[in-house]
Amino acid sequence: MPDHPTEPVMTEAFLDGEDLCCETPHATHSDEANPSPTETLTLEKAQQMSEFLGFLADPNRLRILSILAAGKMCVGDLAIALKMNESAVSHQLRTLRALRIVNFYKQGRHVFYGLQDQHILSFYQAVIEHLDET
Repeated sequence: MPDHPTEPVMTEAFLDGEDLCCETPHATHSDEANPSPTETLTLEKAQQMSEFLGFLADPNRLRILSILAAGKMCVGDLAIALKMNESAVSHQLRTLRALRIVNFYKQGRHVFYGLQDQHILSFYQAVIEHLDET
């Protein structure tokens, strides 16, 4: 028996690769009794998301996000915290800026970076929570 009522049961026919066409129609996402929280992604939006997530698939960029999740920081302090040179950190920050993940402001000779908005922080926190689940 599945753990959740909507989980499929893995039958022997399914595991053998037999055709499992449904004989009766099921509720669709547009049914009022079973509303969908989101629409099915278009191919274009799926491609955009794939590219976005691909750019995040870099350990140094994720480490930068982990620091900026706690608050704004200048490039020099980020470099020290990450044990990287400022040029390398700046390169990663340019990519994160292009993706609209971080924003920046200048104060004198220093450039301070922070997360662009609450969506980025929520996304980061949700991934961390998911990875920490047992």
